[in-house]
Formats: sequence, structure tokens, C-alpha cells
Amino acid sequence: MKNFKFFITKIFLRKAILSIAMLLLFFMANYTIFTAARSILSTFQGYQEIKYMDQEGTYIANLDPDSNIDIDAIVENGTQIVYDYLNNNLKYAFYTDGFIVSLPNNDDMEISLNYMNEEYYKLNQFELSQGTDLDFDYQLDNNKEIPILIGKGLSKTYPVGSTIKIEDPVLEQSINLKVHGVLKKNAYHSNFYALNSKNYYNFSVFLPVNEDFIKHANIDLQLNGLMDVIILQTTKEKVEDLSEIMKENLGLKFNFFSQKENYEYFNEYYLHSLKIISIITLILLVIITGLSIWSALVSIRLMLKDFTINLLVGLSYSKLRKIFYSYYGILFFLNLIVVFFITAYSRYGCWLRKDATFVTYGVFGLIGMDWFALLVVFIFDIIIGMIIVENMLRKIKKVPISLGVLQ
Repeated sequence: MKNFKFFITKIFLRKAILSIAMLLLFFMANYTIFTAARSILSTFQGYQEIKYMDQEGTYIANLDPDSNIDIDAIVENGTQIVYDYLNNNLKYAFYTDGFIVSLPNNDDMEISLNYMNEEYYKLNQFELSQGTDLDFDYQLDNNKEIPILIGKGLSKTYPVGSTIKIEDPVLEQSINLKVHGVLKKNAYHSNFYALNSKNYYNFSVFLPVNEDFIKHANIDLQLNGLMDVIILQTTKEKVEDLSEIMKENLGLKFNFFSQKENYEYFNEYYLHSLKIISIITLILLVIITGLSIWSALVSIRLMLKDFTINLLVGLSYSKLRKIFYSYYGILFFLNLIVVFFITAYSRYGCWLRKDATFVTYGVFGLIGMDWFALLVVFIFDIIIGMIIVENMLRKIKKVPISLGVLQ
């Protein structure tokens, strides 16, 4: 213990500013690794989720960047003409979200209404923790209960079988809903163009829509539904014809891309970001290793007499190795704790802000990808610690030690 105290106070913490700088560098390295690891896992999950889209004959609509939406310029019934063309000529998956409704719940969250047709439902194969699948074969009238799915966060307030009455923002009338099923905890949707970006469904309501529903909906739902409409089992020529129909009736140019093309777009900037993070981490690693070894050697040379005495009274290089590993173990543990608390606070912040899109459930607030990233940081720290300690010992053994330094 005396030897450990000597090395901590006289060697490692001899220069306070340098010690603080080292601590900050370790934190920067840990956090960049954590961010990269979590992003990579989130991207992998995105690929797994969206893989059903990577099929021959499947195209996703994307509004051309040069097109400006002017609802007043859309011809009368323009959106309905487009949907009539879709219904008569193509097979399509419809999904849109972001319509907010006030619905009483235990966590006082604003609720997102998500609308999807049967083709989209089949593609995504939503996993349920309770209940049964949706039925899309219903007639829209004031007395009919529309079957819905809800997120995990609403399941206590509205268990399976519950009925809910809301003022629907797209039909602009009161409708009755019946809970048919509850999604699994932390169910999510990845962005087609940014696979590492996710929206969580814990406080969402999913309404099944059919042709009759879309026909009676306002232009907001109809237009938003076309922004990412998925055309199935078709050809490039047919989606080009659809694009012309949309331009003629909406005054908007839509491009249609396969998911493979979306992957290429995503990888172009995402891999570039990963390269930057890797370079930053490598630079930090070199700086940390160099400063750690240099700082220890300088301190030992300045305290050579005390160091020699410690060697003479029983300190061995094997014990020295244990001391070094203990010190860096404590240092890395403190950094890991800081990263943990920052992540937990970030997750908890979504609850404080009532940001239902990103609210998640997890152990101490952290979900699977967070724990995975922390594990990667832990392994990274072990490797960094071994590199620093072993190189430090190799350098220290070259320092000439003799009884002459005591005279």
C-alpha cells in the first residue's frame, strides 16, 4: 500500500495540470469509442430492419430537393387522383407519422398517431408483446371501432380490449379506437436514408388505413403519405410514369430510389464519419500513450533516489506492474462511470422533455446498444491500459539504477 501511495502521489500526480489533461484525454478517447460503437450497432440494426426493402422491383419515393411544397398550388383533388392511380395500377406500402394528439396516459406524454396500410404492415411484421394482429377490412363510420396497436408506454393506461375516443387530426372528426395489440418494448423505426437514426414507438398509436380512410383524410395525410411511399413489385419505367402523374397533379417532382441506392447514399457520408472518428481516436491513443510514458519517466528520474530505495526495500518490477495496472484501472473506471452517467442522463432527458419519439425503457435508463457500447469501451480500455503499462515498464527497466544514486 505504501508503494502504491508513493507512485500515485509522487509519480502519476506529481504535476496536477498534466494529470487533469490526461484524464480529459482518456475521457475523449472513451467517449469517441462509445459513440462509434453505439452508432455501428444502431446501423446494423437498421440494416436488419430495412433488409426487406432491398428487393428487386421495390422503390421508395423521395421529394426532389428542388421542389417546394405549395399546397395552394395543388390542383383540386390532386392527391386523390394520385392515390386512385396507385390503387388501380400499382402495389404500394403507405406509412406516415408525426401527427400529435393529446391522449391521457400515466407519463403525461404527447402521443404520435402513425398511419399505415396493410402492405406496410405485412412488410414490417410488427412484433407484439400482447394482443392480436390488425384488421384492415373495416368501414369508416362514426359507430365503427377502428382496431389499433399501441406502444408499450400506453399499455398500462389502455390494456388490450380498451376503447379510446379521439379527435382524429386527419379525418377532422371523432373516431372510436379499440386496442388490439401492444408492441414490444422499445419497438422502433429506422430512417431509410440514415440507418443509424431511430424513432421509438413506446408512446405511439398505429391506425390501419385502407382506401376509404385515405379518401376521407385531409391533404396533410395524403401528401405526407406520398413522401416515402414504397412501390412494390414494379419496374423503373412504371415508377417514372408515377412520378409524371405526381408532378402533373401535385406540381412536385418525386424521385424513386431502390433501397440499394439509399444504402449507397448513406454509406457515402456515414463511412466518412467513421473514418474521422477512427483517426481522432488513433491520434488520442498516440498522445495518451506518449504522455503517460513520458510523464512517468520524467517523474521517476526526478525521484530516482526514492525510487531506488523502494526497489531496495522490496519493490519488484512485477509489483510495479500491478501498481501501474491498478492506477490505470481506477482511471479507466472513473471515465467509464462518467460516460455511463452522461448516457443515462441523456436517456432520462427524453423523459423530462416529454420527447416521446426518443423515450426508451432500459436498465438504469440504458438500452441494449448503450450497454454494448460500454462493453466495447471497457475492452478498449483494457487494450490501451496494457499498451501503456507494458511500454512504460519497458522504458523504466532501461533507467540505470545503482546504489550510487543514494550517495
